Amino acid sequence: MLVSAEEMLTKAKAGRYAVGQFNINNLEWTKAILLTAQELNSPVILGVSEGAGKYMCGYKTVVGMVNGMLEELNITVPVALHLDHGSYEGAKACIEAGFSSIMFDGSHYPIEENVEKTKELVAICKEKGMSIEAEVGSIGGEEDGVVGAGECADPDECKMIADLGVTMLAAGIGNIHGKYPDNWAGLSFETLDAVQQKTGSMPLVLHGGTGIPADMIQKAISLGVSKINVNTECQLSFQEATRKYIEDGKDKEGKGFDPRKLLAPGTEAIKATVKEKMELFGSVGKA
Repeated sequence: MLVSAEEMLTKAKAGRYAVGQFNINNLEWTKAILLTAQELNSPVILGVSEGAGKYMCGYKTVVGMVNGMLEELNITVPVALHLDHGSYEGAKACIEAGFSSIMFDGSHYPIEENVEKTKELVAICKEKGMSIEAEVGSIGGEEDGVVGAGECADPDECKMIADLGVTMLAAGIGNIHGKYPDNWAGLSFETLDAVQQKTGSMPLVLHGGTGIPADMIQKAISLGVSKINVNTECQLSFQEATRKYIEDGKDKEGKGFDPRKLLAPGTEAIKATVKEKMELFGSVGKA
């Protein structure tokens, strides 16, 4: 059964580790992430962007697939199904469809409107026992057409949004989505520290976990980050393994063209990436 992310993140913050949010893009992705979480006895958050939700035929299809897998694969570790960078309308649709967690990204609204919409969604989520993530200060890079420069959040604005009763807060600390450019200045730990001091025990979220060096990830966790989002890295390992399979001519041997065979190496590669991240984040054995 899907759970809210609240309990797993409260435990992570207290225990100084982080739970990974791994974005899902199709059946193979979902299966690979769930099996790895179960094998490592780690809590996990499945992230769904609005674009990926559309690609997978809508939120109800996603909920049906994930719930079916939890049952058929006998998954017993805590699993949250979370809308990533949701619009106001998207958040409402996911609540309706049976997600257990949402992110409302109101960072592009004027702060007053962000506050108003967040308040409304917090009330609905509380009533339904769902967790809700809010964002202050845009995360850089591009995700589903949303482009941000990687600005740093204002700690006072963070406190204002945290005080509305959200479960977790994503604060921009110079992190970006996708591959990091060569001239990236690194994470702003001063901003993170200032945000943590204003928001206390609230779990903080680090978006754009792909390509941030391991020591920075560990430092961020020590400063209150309890949830780290990974997407691009799984996509890259899937692509690499699939390319190798085809370049080696495996798709032309026997029934190598069968999609179950064709997609198997990529699926294994996703598992390996997820395992590596769960070990780095410290969530192994924490279910």
